[in-house]
Amino acid sequence: MTANRKTLPSGVITILRFLIQLTIPILLILGMVRLVLVTADIWIPVEYRMPGFPQDAYGFSLEDRLKWSAIDVEYLLNDDEIGYFETFQLDSGEPMHNERELSHMQDVKVLVQQSWLAFRIGLIVLIFFLLVLGGDQGYDAAWVSLHKGFLWTLFFLGVLVIGIVAAFGFLFVGFHRIFFEGETWIFSYSDTFIRLYPERFWRDVFIFLALLTAGISGMLYWITGKVIHRMKG
Repeated sequence: MTANRKTLPSGVITILRFLIQLTIPILLILGMVRLVLVTADIWIPVEYRMPGFPQDAYGFSLEDRLKWSAIDVEYLLNDDEIGYFETFQLDSGEPMHNERELSHMQDVKVLVQQSWLAFRIGLIVLIFFLLVLGGDQGYDAAWVSLHKGFLWTLFFLGVLVIGIVAAFGFLFVGFHRIFFEGETWIFSYSDTFIRLYPERFWRDVFIFLALLTAGISGMLYWITGKVIHRMKG
């Protein structure tokens, strides 16, 4: 179905379609990051039990890792300041996190909060773009743009998974250099961060996030394809 009256210039329509298709991968990834965080109590115990997952050379048991990682995740999701960690001490009597780790936790929390805000704003913007495009070109055009956006997401995630498998260390360092200042994210092997979250942990999280996002995107790609087919029929 096509709108009877088209009022927007063709250049504006092209930009709208491009912005819709660009926004979709970003929103899907941001949304899945949030989902991964709020479901951490489900998948982290599975991750720690995965075959070949490295043991802590400094003595954390599985139960220790589950306990301390749950405290970290809770901090990232709540509204508490960094003083939240003051009451937590390791069995040795030392603070759960040292000053460098606490500084990084603050940075990560800011990034988590900003990404969640960006998701909500982006979702509103996407709906606005779809309404403008659909109102001018017909809502079949809006569905087509959504459909293509999900396809681009699948393509990007495919490239990302290949990159993770082939050169995760490079991607991991690049990610931190983009989102964090200096070398505040580099820690000693004896620090709680590394003991709880070795590189294997982050590699698996990145792959899990990519596959989860791809699964959701693939389902939405199929659904929008069905809708477009029905509208044309």
